[in-house]
Amino acid sequence: MDLNDIALFVNVVRAGSFAEAGRRLGIPPSTASRRVQTLETALGARLMQRTTRRLVLTDAGRDFFAQSADQVDALLRVADQVASDAKEVAGRVRVAAPADFFNWFPADAVARFAEAHPRVRLEFELNDARVDLLGEGIDVAMRGADRDPSLIARKLGTSYATLVASPGYLAARGAPALPRDLAAHDCITAPARGGPKAVWRLGGSRRAAAPVEVDGPFQASTASAQLAGALAGLGIALLPAGLSAPHVATGRLKEVMPDFATAANGVHLVYHSRRQLPRAVSAFIDFAATTIRELGLLQVDAQKRNPTRRS
Repeated sequence: MDLNDIALFVNVVRAGSFAEAGRRLGIPPSTASRRVQTLETALGARLMQRTTRRLVLTDAGRDFFAQSADQVDALLRVADQVASDAKEVAGRVRVAAPADFFNWFPADAVARFAEAHPRVRLEFELNDARVDLLGEGIDVAMRGADRDPSLIARKLGTSYATLVASPGYLAARGAPALPRDLAAHDCITAPARGGPKAVWRLGGSRRAAAPVEVDGPFQASTASAQLAGALAGLGIALLPAGLSAPHVATGRLKEVMPDFATAANGVHLVYHSRRQLPRAVSAFIDFAATTIRELGLLQVDAQKRNPTRRS
């Protein structure tokens, strides 16, 4: 049984004729009549008697109309509401981002977005672990170069990591001149996997990236925690330039071997599909991309590296 035929039957009864119902719905009267006949066949009951001048409901027709008209109206109201919401920037947007996201992305910018779109509810899942967008109900996620090729991606820029340490640490321990000198220093790393020491891959403008083993008494799983360790003078950290740049600018951190950094990696916002993307999700993607570009939170040109300046 086709629910569209039930809705058509209700419209025919209210219009009083197949001709008027067809005119209102934009279909030929013969099509309306045929579809009501199909509905009667599916129900196994005659719903109306047809004459040349008018339609007369049978007892079954009156009962069926009384029971179905309100439900059809309710479904139409729901459909209209969904269509209306689809045209507005409204609804929930679930965003997956790194744990240190709000250490470099300004929360006051999010406040301005919320003020401009009061019917949007933003939910941030802040975790450095890779998330399953579909399985965890995520609308948009920030990812690096290892993004899923099945997802749509919008590139925001590039990111790379540079070496930094506090002035106090460097005054006490001196500054390394070459990557191999890091073996004699306390280095702040993520907990090592697959070995007792972490491996950093550092290169320069004229040097290919080379691995160097590093170790130290302080390890942390998030970049924000490693930043806190560097600010506290616990050692040399390899941090995203966008995260450490404000502290370098104020002098709380100093660059270490500024000619060496990690390779630049693309940073993307990824989502399921461009087709019928909710306007709230699209609005957030545009907002995040515009904010990152205008504030220079990521590098636009991977060849122009200056970790002390957001360009």
